[in-house]
Order: sequence, then structure tokens, then C-alpha cells
Amino acid sequence: MATLPPLVSASELLAALGDPDLRILDASWHLDGTPAQPIFEAGHLPGAVFFDLEAISDQGNPLPHMMPSPGQFGEQLGRLGVSETDRIVVYDTFGLFTAARAWWMFRAMGCHRVQVLDGGLPAWIRTGGALETGDASPKAATFRAAPRPEMIADLERVRQALEDGAPVLDARAAARFAGAAPEPRPGLRAGHMPRAVNLPFGELLTPEGLMREPATLEAAFAACGLGPDDRPIASCGSGVTAAVPLLALSVLGREGVLYDGSWAEWGGRDDTEVVTGP
Repeated sequence: MATLPPLVSASELLAALGDPDLRILDASWHLDGTPAQPIFEAGHLPGAVFFDLEAISDQGNPLPHMMPSPGQFGEQLGRLGVSETDRIVVYDTFGLFTAARAWWMFRAMGCHRVQVLDGGLPAWIRTGGALETGDASPKAATFRAAPRPEMIADLERVRQALEDGAPVLDARAAARFAGAAPEPRPGLRAGHMPRAVNLPFGELLTPEGLMREPATLEAAFAACGLGPDDRPIASCGSGVTAAVPLLALSVLGREGVLYDGSWAEWGGRDDTEVVTGP
């Protein structure tokens, strides 16, 4: 099954509305704890269902929204009316923020026909797209996951990558990376992993929340010391915005790996090295 381009524009999606295999998912999530479901019900893309990053996660893991098992993922997506053979488009209400995490989850579960709406809900509204209100009532489907564990890095894999000098990108804001700003989650040390390189995810996006042009993305990765054949590990606060640089790499025809535990794990342990400064 052919892989679709990782991004779809609002105008392209508008033209595809009504296609029988199209499934649209709102993957919005708020770091400050604001519930996203009521915002979804107040206005969402036609036919969309709500993809809950907190619920579709490993509920037995104390770390936030860690990847669920393939069985759990398949069961929950089936209840949302999504099959692995559908054309899946994910978006969020911010522009391009949490939708990348949902996109990466689908890719890690073996889906090839998954895309992110470039610019998210704001781009859809600017394009003249209509909105629906209320909850969704999807018809149940069967979703068969085909997991790709090589797309997920655990703590030991990250440790080894750092020791080997392999590229590890930290997508948090520069002040958090440097340890100059406190972490939003209590109990986490401030700073970054030794030898990690900072690439704030926002630098890959326009002010409107659209992915920047490929030449700009190439330059941003090159400035981090990445070569065209490098397959970096991406990290962030809790494994959400780390998917934005991975999405950008995919736009360039390249792949990376996501450190699922990210700083929520590394910064919360007493056996991991933390450094401060740029």
C-alpha cells in the first residue's frame, strides 16, 4: 500500500470530503490540562472523531501518554471507526502541535496512509471549511496494528546513542533546554541530556502553524549537525512535540525515532546525567 505524503493542505482535504475511506481525527491536547473534548464538541471538521492522546496510551505506565500496546491501540481505533487501510488525516486546534504525535503513533503502528492537516483547524477555517458541533458517533471498524518497534526509543537506546555520538534532538524551547526555565511538570530537573542538540519545534513552523518550506527544514537540520543519512532520536517534554521534527524529516523523505519517555522520564530520574547551558 503506497505511503501518502505526510502533509495535506486544507484545500486538498476540503476537496476530499465525502471520500468513503477518509477518516478525520482531532488529536488536540493541552499541556495546561484544559480538556480538549468540549472544545472538539464546540466545533470540529465535518465527520471528525476525537483522538484522545491521554486515553489512547499505556494506562499502566506512570509516565504521561506513553505508547499503548498494539492490541489496545487497535481496539480503541476500531471503536473510533478507523481501519488501518483508511486514509487517515489528523489535525489539532493549534495549527501543528499535537497532531504530529498522533501521526507518529499511526506510523509506529504500521499505517502508511496517514497525514497531518498542515496548519490544523486555523488553516481549515481560513480556507472556508465548515465546522460541525456535538459529539461523534462513528460506526465501529476493525483496526489491525502492525507495530514498528524500531521507531520507538527507550531510555537505554537513548543512553547508547548519546554515548556513541549519534544525533539526539531536543524539541523543547531553548530556555527549557538550557535549564533557564522551570519544567511545567513538578519533580523534573531543569536542563538537557549531555550531547543532545536543541531544535525547538516552533522553528520548523511558520507563525500560522504551517510546516516551513523543505529548503528551510533542510537548513535547520543541517545547523544541528545532521547529515542526509542520519536517523536522529527526537525528544521533548513528554513525547508529543518531539514528533514535529520527525514529521519535518518525513516531509524531506527521511525518518527518525521518537524517545517516548522524553524529559518526563530522563529529567525525573536520579541515574541520568543532566547538564545546563546552551
